[in-house]
Amino acid sequence: MYCPFCRNPDSRVVDSRMAEDGSAIRRRRQCPECGRRFSTLETTSLSVIKRSGVAEPFSRSKIVNGVRKACQGRPATDDDLALLAQEVEETIRASGAAEVDAHQVGLAILGPLQKLDQIAYLRFASVYQDFESLEDFECAIALLRGQDAGGNGTHGGSANPMAPGTD
Repeated sequence: MYCPFCRNPDSRVVDSRMAEDGSAIRRRRQCPECGRRFSTLETTSLSVIKRSGVAEPFSRSKIVNGVRKACQGRPATDDDLALLAQEVEETIRASGAAEVDAHQVGLAILGPLQKLDQIAYLRFASVYQDFESLEDFECAIALLRGQDAGGNGTHGGSANPMAPGTD
């Protein structure tokens, strides 16, 4: 770690503290050359590998922006979307991988979005899972109704015993 004052390539850690949410460590450092102190913030890196093969840093704001489109006109608040993005990030980080495929991020979004708003879930799933026909929507709706009948959703509905799996 270079000293930001004299550019000395060495520094000594004087104090370390975990950030409030536990996602980072704040370190207070001192330069042995000039004696000045400075702070650093250490976080773990998480990269998303896109379909093109390009890696980019994980971004909660990209999650929020993508889900916001699905939630347009729905009663989801900015706080709801921020919590959803946090839950998605926690799920992905829990896997322990430093790099995750973009497809896995999409899968991690589906569960929390379904709990948040079923209409937004269908909108997102229709794009993410490439729905091509009305039957694709009917299958997804039948699965949601089946879950609701089992007490897992917010709206009532009857189970469809012929509901096929996704994809």
